[in-house]
Amino acid sequence: MKYYTQRQKSIPKFKPKKRPFPFKLILLIMLIILMNFILYLINKRILPMVLSVGEIEMKAEVSKIINEESVKVYSENFNYDDIIHIDKDLEGNITMVRSDTVKQNSLASQVVLKCNERLKSSDDLSVKIPFGYITNNVLFYNLGPKITVKIQQVGAINTSYESVFESAGINQTRHKIYLDVKTTMRIVVPFKSKDIDVTCQIPVSDTIIVGKIPDTAINMNSNN
Repeated sequence: MKYYTQRQKSIPKFKPKKRPFPFKLILLIMLIILMNFILYLINKRILPMVLSVGEIEMKAEVSKIINEESVKVYSENFNYDDIIHIDKDLEGNITMVRSDTVKQNSLASQVVLKCNERLKSSDDLSVKIPFGYITNNVLFYNLGPKITVKIQQVGAINTSYESVFESAGINQTRHKIYLDVKTTMRIVVPFKSKDIDVTCQIPVSDTIIVGKIPDTAINMNSNN
């Protein structure tokens, strides 16, 4: 008698599929981290330096406009004897110095109007700073792309006069008149802006008055 044994069929073993390595996901995460780092660096290190440099350039540009317009107005319209009145006693001593407030304010208003016209016509006023300038290294000052810093006027222009009396020798008084001009400007760079006060002092007159320093001065320091 013959016996036959049936071979058991071998059951195939389950092999889990290998998942592909997520290169794309890791690359995306790295790009996000890199972009955040770059934005942080720009916001914390680069932009403050750009604003600082832009502030210097902006003040120089606005001060130039204010000085040019002020000199133009006062060189054409200012006459010391029309603005300043000197009263003397019978002996010729100066008893009082007074100014014509109306005329002073009229001239100051002309300065304000002229400066506003210049600044408004310069809405696109801007300065370009080479990227290498913020490195504080002379070798790289003119290298790299240029960053545009725009300037905008955000405040009214305020003016005031300042008078100074000084002894200029025997029986002589030196009278100086200054026009103080103040306004607020805004410098704008990508992602950031900053308001800056710009103050200019323009010499209006420097006159020698024969006589002692007066005891009384009226309307010498006025605001407009």
